Amino acid sequence: MSSADKNLSSYDVNKLPSVEEFNFGIIVADWNEKITHELYNGCYDTLVKHGAKKENIHTVQVPGTFELPQGARILNKNKSIDATICIGCVIKGETSHNEYINMSVANALQNMAIATAKPFIFGVLTPNSMEQALERAGGVYGNKGVEAAVTALRMVVLDNELKGGNSSIGFGKS
Repeated sequence: MSSADKNLSSYDVNKLPSVEEFNFGIIVADWNEKITHELYNGCYDTLVKHGAKKENIHTVQVPGTFELPQGARILNKNKSIDATICIGCVIKGETSHNEYINMSVANALQNMAIATAKPFIFGVLTPNSMEQALERAGGVYGNKGVEAAVTALRMVVLDNELKGGNSSIGFGKS
């Protein structure tokens, strides 16, 4: 479903239990900072809203979206992180650079997630214009940073639930 069909900030608050025991990493690209910093704010606020302790949210800034995977790897090497959220924005330009960057970052994050069995969330906007980016960074379509945080929350709770923890998420237990 495209963001034109769904507000990125809409979700069922009741389906997300408190995550106060978990550690989160947020890697933020400085390129297109007007967008990425708004995405970060939505992400951070959502984590805190659901019980993440501020001291358990570790933020790293990197120059651009291409550096998100390396920033995520460095953070995870040095801190105990349960889920890492990578926030960036690559606006389509006159060349196809956006395709190379977006695919490279998505593949790297997926590879790290598979290799570590930890969530690495792709919170990267891939709009055609600055206007579309603004619409997804707190504008008419909500904030993709909120969506990325909710994805991280759901994934850490899922992992905890399957390990035998007390949290429940989704359709319930059968």
